[in-house]
This record gives sequence, structure tokens and C-alpha cells, in this order.
Amino acid sequence: MSDLHLSRLRVLVVDDNHHMVTLVKTILLGFGIRDVLEAHDAIEAFEIMRNNQVDFLIVDIAMEPLNGIEFVTLVRTADDSPAQYIPIIMLSAYSERSKVEAARDAGATEFCSKPVTATEIYRKIASVVNAPRPFVRTRHFFGPDRRRHKNSEHQGKERRSSVLFGEATPAAVTEDKKPETV
Repeated sequence: MSDLHLSRLRVLVVDDNHHMVTLVKTILLGFGIRDVLEAHDAIEAFEIMRNNQVDFLIVDIAMEPLNGIEFVTLVRTADDSPAQYIPIIMLSAYSERSKVEAARDAGATEFCSKPVTATEIYRKIASVVNAPRPFVRTRHFFGPDRRRHKNSEHQGKERRSSVLFGEATPAAVTEDKKPETV
């Protein structure tokens, strides 16, 4: 399964359920990732990120005192955030559209529904490692570009362009433009 060489990656798993942390860590160790940190709430995770270089996060959506959405927003937008551009894989047992969109709109890079499988987690890791998306900043959003596919049908004056899709200018949205959704 593992075409990626993941042994040098450092991952932070953030979940208030000890059993879920153990399950995710076991899967990551099976992929060859040897450096897996854990946090049991968003506050602890933010502190770990301040004191350690972390390559990506795996975050549960349902936690206390801050939930996963609030934590992702904090990572993406806080003035003292140690890693605004870090890839974030959101885990959730709540896979309805509104939760997926809330995670995306907060700045999560990928979304993985529970019950998790090793194959699905691997796909999400491969995506953030092999195909990182450029980041977009507007007044209302900061995070990975939500476009996953080139849409050549839209040619309007508000169309963004992206190096990712082989176009001339880097992905950016002016402050007064709202990003397109996927």
C-alpha cells in the first residue's frame, strides 16, 4: 500500500477519545510514520504545535472545550498560530454535508469520515503530501484552495487563476472577492 516514504514525517493526532487516538496512531505506525504526537484537546494541540515542528494534523471534529472546527479556525487565523499553512485532515463520525462544508470552510485540507479505514487515511495523507493545494486568503476565508478540478467553463472576470492548474498567476483572491466553492 505504501508508495510514499512517510518515516520522516511528524504527525499530531488531536482527539479527546483515547481509543481513537490509539487506533489512528496504530494505522500511522503501520504506514511507517514513526513520530506521532498526540493531544487530547485543542488547547494542548496548539501548545504542542508551538514547541514542535509538525508536518500535518489529524483532528477530530467533536472535542471540548474547543471543537475541531474552532481549532482549525484558530490554526488558520490566529495571529500567534505556529503553522497557518499546515495540512489538516479532519476526522468525524458526523459526515453530513453541513459538517463537511463547515470543516472545509474553516480551512481543513481533507475530511475523513468515521469509522476510519487505513486505506482512507492513506489516501488523505497521500493527497496532502503529494498534491498540496495552494492557499487562498480573503476577508472571509483562509485555507487550502477549495477547487480540486479545473473548471474551464467559467471564464468570467472574477475567475481566479492558479499555478496548480497550469495558468499564469498564483492562486489568490482579492480582499473583496469571495472564493468559489467546489
